Amino acid sequence: MDRAWAGVDIGKRHHHAVVVDAGGEKVLSRRVTNDELDLLALIGDVSSLATEVTWAIDLHSSESALLVALLLAHGQKVVYVPGMAVNRAASSYRGAGKTDAKDAYIIADQARMRRDLAVLRADEELIVELRMLVASRQDLVSDRTRAANRLHDRLLAISPALERALDLRNQGPLVLLTGFQTPAALREAGVEQVTAWLRDHGVRSAAMLAAASVQAAETQITSLPGEQLGAQLVARLAEGVMALDEQIKEIDQLIEDRFRRHPAADVIASFPGIGILLGAEFLAATGGDMDAFGSADRLASLAGVAPVPRDSGRVSGNLHRPRRYHRGLQRVFYTSALISIRCNPNSRRFYDRKRAEGKRHTQAVLALARRRVNVLWVLLREGRCYELKPPQAQAA
Repeated sequence: MDRAWAGVDIGKRHHHAVVVDAGGEKVLSRRVTNDELDLLALIGDVSSLATEVTWAIDLHSSESALLVALLLAHGQKVVYVPGMAVNRAASSYRGAGKTDAKDAYIIADQARMRRDLAVLRADEELIVELRMLVASRQDLVSDRTRAANRLHDRLLAISPALERALDLRNQGPLVLLTGFQTPAALREAGVEQVTAWLRDHGVRSAAMLAAASVQAAETQITSLPGEQLGAQLVARLAEGVMALDEQIKEIDQLIEDRFRRHPAADVIASFPGIGILLGAEFLAATGGDMDAFGSADRLASLAGVAPVPRDSGRVSGNLHRPRRYHRGLQRVFYTSALISIRCNPNSRRFYDRKRAEGKRHTQAVLALARRRVNVLWVLLREGRCYELKPPQAQAA
């Protein structure tokens, strides 16, 4: 057999592989454990069936990491069939049931028929580390947001005035809550004692914070039910938020270290609106290899900043935002476009022109993000940093 297509339905503990020939007939069907020896045996058996084998998976994540690494190490071609595409294609196949074997067959058959599937490549160690660090930072930021919201709620049940007076995004109020949680404790200590305590704990603007907190405490004399237990929970939550802040700082240092090692770091960091964190997210989402996309249009499509048509019959020119795109990559371009409006005159002029044309704020920012994809694409392709004036204009 000259060619064969192997579809693998990915699972945490087991995978199911189905191999089809050029006519779509099932040649092999096997359930394998997600272990190296079993996967190597599967690769050897499938490779012996045909001269050229194309592997297809429906999940490109931690569950498939070992299989993909082994396939690429053995020179196998691996394509990615999105799970949504498999789910929608399943309705066109015979039978209403759903099994791992059927899903694997659909994956293999889709790989046999389609020519537009993304081919997976082996990522550099640096890119893999950046992906892990970016994902870890996102988890920590989410945990910090949840903990801060719980702290707001507990503090609100003790003193609404104190909750309004403290900005929990800053370190000082968090330190304060580890020592003073109730209005009675703040009134008893007084401004001078609270100020001295804050200074001993290295808080900036201690006098201002102490005055604001004591002033808020003086507006409430009534003790609410459960105040003592609530105070203990507030202190624990404040310590937890501070611990998360320290972890985020450590992750940020690791991200900066890895980002600076990448050859395109200087080019990406020179682009207005993209700093170290957004630059690291860009590398984690794209792998840093622009050749994998082929053109700036494909990169913009993946980022969700290129409108897609929805024409039918006599209706034409109907453009909408895409439904399928990389959320993280869109965040990079949209957020950086917002920042560049404030710090880059070229971006500001483009945004103002779009607003003058009658576009809403979101539409104007998306249009700017789309334009910036082209600019960043050229900079990365030519390996030069961003300049406020193009080289041609400077020469003229």
